[in-house]
Parts: sequence; structure tokens; C-alpha cells
Amino acid sequence: EEAEGGAGRQSVEKLGVLLLNLGGPETLDDVQPFLYNLFADPDIIRLPPAVQFLQPVIANFIATSRAPKSREGYESIGGGSPLRKITDEQAQALEASLTAKGFAAKAYVAMRYWKPFTEEAIAQIKEDGITSLVVLPLYPQFSVSTSGSSLRLLERILKEDAVLSSNVRHVVIPSWYQRPGYVSAMADLIEGELMNEAVFKEKDRGCVELFFSAHGVPQSYVDEGDPYKMEMEECVQLIMQELRDRRVNNSYTLAYQSRVGPVPWLKPYTDDSIRYLGEQRGVKSLLAIPISFVSEHIETLEEIDMEYRELAIESGIKNWGRVPALNTNAKFIDDLADAVVEALPYMGSVSVGAPGPTGGSTMDSIVPIGEVNALLDTYDKERKVLPSPVFWEPGWTRNAEMWNGRIAMVAIIAILAIEALTGKGVMQNLFPDLQGLLME
Repeated sequence: EEAEGGAGRQSVEKLGVLLLNLGGPETLDDVQPFLYNLFADPDIIRLPPAVQFLQPVIANFIATSRAPKSREGYESIGGGSPLRKITDEQAQALEASLTAKGFAAKAYVAMRYWKPFTEEAIAQIKEDGITSLVVLPLYPQFSVSTSGSSLRLLERILKEDAVLSSNVRHVVIPSWYQRPGYVSAMADLIEGELMNEAVFKEKDRGCVELFFSAHGVPQSYVDEGDPYKMEMEECVQLIMQELRDRRVNNSYTLAYQSRVGPVPWLKPYTDDSIRYLGEQRGVKSLLAIPISFVSEHIETLEEIDMEYRELAIESGIKNWGRVPALNTNAKFIDDLADAVVEALPYMGSVSVGAPGPTGGSTMDSIVPIGEVNALLDTYDKERKVLPSPVFWEPGWTRNAEMWNGRIAMVAIIAILAIEALTGKGVMQNLFPDLQGLLME
């Protein structure tokens, strides 16, 4: 029946699936421009209106200063990110799974900060005559800094393209961490690595700490309504419940990695947690689980496999294991295909939960599914606003005091950037004749 329904649908529609992802430099020469694209995004670094004109200068300054260390990281994992290759493979596997379910669909990859860019994917969707589009971010949990940024860009593209808006109906699945297939696939990988005799001896398995490491976000995002922390904690609870049902009763920790800059990020931090587990709790065996990553990339291959593994050994942990990313795991891909099929009846609408194949809601999540603009409008209404990483309140409030300090920091960075780019002091750039006037 499913195949017949899918075939009937395709007689009047052309179905596409748009996979949203971060992107990554494919060569060492790509590193600095990739970093510039990242930090030029106002959803990553949002400046107060008065200094927004400095965004390109600041992005260039940060990209230039961070590029050498980032290049070292990418060089250590083979000279570039494998993210595009893996995402292309996920797209092909998703197409095959949908075909097996009776839905002929074309999957498109849209990277936010590197090739193929979202604009390129949208251009191909138009050229292929797609009429129904399921937008599927490859982030299990929603955050303004990941899915949110990509959806803001997609919203802007749709608003600016009347033909696209009128000819292509679409629906967004903003988060899917609670899906049973995803949860089960994660539990499979954890259980498989835990039972790996080459890593953990049978007598030690009950003492292995299950260490979930998620990508961090600034605490201010969560304070302003970003559901990322809530969804992440619920995700880990679901996976642990699945493991408990399989009689895996190990203790576990959830921590957050990849923080940058001086502002507070979600805690506990991964490095602090590893030190605590090894030095204070006396943990000797640890299984690292990348929880917010469905593909291998720099944060798993370099940050976890190299930096955190070394830290764990230094902290007294003797046995280290790491769960692989899902990549093209068959159960995971099949579950994503089910999510796409279940979202089809909701084209052009917003729904808090779509029915699953057994009649229950498998699409329930904190962020509703629906069209991009309706989704963001609903999210903004229910959670004040989709939080900017940076926001501004006038007057002498605590927030304003904080931003007085940050504006001063921005000004200092801008001055340093101008001097670095021109080789002249900022006073010389702003007032080139000042020195001559003073001399006279």
C-alpha cells in the first residue's frame, strides 16, 4: 500500500529532500575562506546595529588569526574535512531508502559555510523542477547556531524568489533526536563498542563510563530560548533508556565541547569533565560518544580522537574507546526516510506532531515541523524570539553593561584588524593629515 501511494504521489509531484549541514574545508587552502564564511554569519557573531558594518573586518581578523591552528587540525586528519563526501553518501543512501518505500525522490546537499552552498542546491532544485521539498537539517537537535542559521538563510532565499516560493511547496523537520530509529541506531553503536574485546575487557565493561560529548553553544542562546540543551538532555535520556532496556546499566556523563571565546558556554565542558572523571572519580575506562554529530569530521576525528584522548590518558584513564558517527548506518538512514515520508502530509502547515506508522506521534519535538517562515514565526511567538547569539538592550541594564564591555572589545579588535591589514596605526588611517598638522 505504501509503494502504491508513493507511486501515485509521484505522478503529479517531483519530490526533493534538502539536507542541511555545516560544511567543511576540503583542502588546506579552503580553511581560511571557510572560517571567514563562518564568522561572517550574523547568526554566529551578531553585533549591535551600531557596529554591524564591522562584521566583515572582524570575520576576516578572526579567520586570519585562527587559520594556522585550524590548518594544523585539518592536516592531522588527512588534509581536509570528510564532511562533504559523507553527506553525499548519506544523500544517496536516503534516495535508495525512499525508493524502496515507493517514493522516488532526489536528495540535495546544502552546506551553510562551504561548497555546495545552499544557494547552489536551491538553483539545482529549481532546474530539476522539484514541486515538493522536505527540508531536513542533519542536526538531530535544533539550535539557532546550526539548523536555525541554515533556516534563516533558506527563509531569505524563499522571500527573494517569487517563482520558487509559488512553485515549490515545502515542509521543515527541524529536529528529530527523539525518533526511535535514531535512538536505536545510537544504542547499537554504543553497545557494539562497549562489547569490543579489543577495547574493553569483559571484566571491565560494567565500569566503563559512557561519555556523551555534544557540540557546545553559548549559554546566552539557551537563556534566550534556544531548545538545544533541553533537546540534548532528552536525547541522552532516550538513548540511556534504550540501553537500560538492553540491560546496559553503565553510568554516564553529558558534556559539551568546542567552546571558543571568553563568554560562558553550556557546561559541563568536555575537557573539565574528563579531568574530573579521571582525577577525582578514579574512572579507568571511558567510552566517548559524539552525540550531536551524525558524520565524522574535525570535531570527532581530531578534537575527540586526538585532543580528548590525550587528555584522558593524562588524567589517569587507562582504557579509551570512541563510538563511531552514524554516517550511512542503515537503521539511521531508514529512519530518516521514514521521517521524510511522515512529513509529507504537512506540506505548507505547522504541526507539533506528525503521526508515525503505528499511529503514535514520532515527530514530536520541542520545535514544530512546518514551512520555514511559519516555523520561525511560531518559534518566535512561543519563545519570545528566535534568539540571536548577541542581542542589545538600551539603557543602564545589566545586559547593557555587559555589552558596553563587549563593544569596547569589538572596538579593540577592529583597531587591531585595521592596523594588521594596513600596517598603519588607527589614528593614521582615520586622520592621515594629523601627524603633519601636529608637526607644524
